[in-house]
Amino acid sequence: MSDPVGNPVNTPPNNLMPDNARFQLRGWHLALVAALVALFLLFYKGLWGDPSAIPTVLIGTTAPTFVGPDVVNGSTIDLAQYRGKVVLLNFWASWCQECRIEHENLLALYGQFRSNPDFVMMGVNYQDKLDDARHYLEVYGSPFQHVRDFKGTISIDYGVYGVPETFIIDKQGVIRHKQIGPIVGPTYTLLTDKVLPTLLQGAAAPNAS
Repeated sequence: MSDPVGNPVNTPPNNLMPDNARFQLRGWHLALVAALVALFLLFYKGLWGDPSAIPTVLIGTTAPTFVGPDVVNGSTIDLAQYRGKVVLLNFWASWCQECRIEHENLLALYGQFRSNPDFVMMGVNYQDKLDDARHYLEVYGSPFQHVRDFKGTISIDYGVYGVPETFIIDKQGVIRHKQIGPIVGPTYTLLTDKVLPTLLQGAAAPNAS
């Protein structure tokens, strides 16, 4: 190609972009990468971060009622029949390793408060096979009732993210405490020394979380 007077003119390749266009494209790529990294970090935190940081939005609200079959014998369990009592509701599954870690403490906790007529302890079997759940209870033992959440509706109503999770319901049917993760160490002491004794006396739970 030449100019009007016949001098040759170097024509830029068709794929050569102006500097400002290349700068804008590079900026857009960087923004996309930053957004993807941010999403990855949020996802990572959700999987491996501290689960206790999840907002406990049900604290202070009426506990959702439910009716379901007993894991062991299939008889009907109705949460409403325990209104007027303090209920410890523990969500668990046979495949859950942390549930096994806390199980001995659950048995000890039940043994400490079982003589109180205002205390009820109940397990909710979460996303489990019935035979596996029954075998788990046979192996590890459990003197209290367990309802089977075979449709997942109980877990959904309580906003359960995973197991174990534990809820403490007061005599008026209001959720006063929520524990995400196993009941061990300071968590166990908080329940046995403060939360449950206070609620059984009819007062508000201390340090509900």
